Amino acid sequence: MTPTPLILASASPRRAELLRQAGIPFLAVPSRIRETFPRNSRPGGLETGLALSKAREVAARLKRRDPGFSSWVLGADTVVWLGERPLAKPRDFTEARAMLRGLSGRAHRVVTGLALLGPGREGPRLAAEATRVRFRKLSEGEIRDYVATGEPLDKAGAYGIQGRAGAFVSRIEGCYFNVVGLPLARLSAMLEAEGRQSPPL
Repeated sequence: MTPTPLILASASPRRAELLRQAGIPFLAVPSRIRETFPRNSRPGGLETGLALSKAREVAARLKRRDPGFSSWVLGADTVVWLGERPLAKPRDFTEARAMLRGLSGRAHRVVTGLALLGPGREGPRLAAEATRVRFRKLSEGEIRDYVATGEPLDKAGAYGIQGRAGAFVSRIEGCYFNVVGLPLARLSAMLEAEGRQSPPL
């Protein structure tokens, strides 16, 4: 690793925990970007665009604070796609219940976009990872009880696979960590490509 830690442009405790598990030194500096979903958004493009906006906002803020700032900055954004419909974090319990009803008994995609900005690099390095997840059929009681825990409210698609909703998942195709919020293998490859020696995952 380089002497300076990676800057994670996110307030997500799940992404922070994954970086700690992977042994990647970092500092979390939450971005101030408000997430918006433009019409005609597409999987991959939406997430990498949001990730890049987050990384650029944090990098610019830190640069204003310290003109000598030279750390790498990582932006990330995860969206659940039910067909062509993007599901962000639910605004309230009612929306969370509606999202879970839509996911019940169906397959959906979880897409995480990554944007890596570094000193001396002309442009960002972008990547997107997609994982296919299938839910078993959920009863109204299961949905009601899960939403009542409050767990769905800060998670895209109204569920966290690493929490109680793990019992809803009947099948997964692709990177599990991507569904949690940070595809570690893809990130490791990006860091290696930039000359940052990342630890084995």
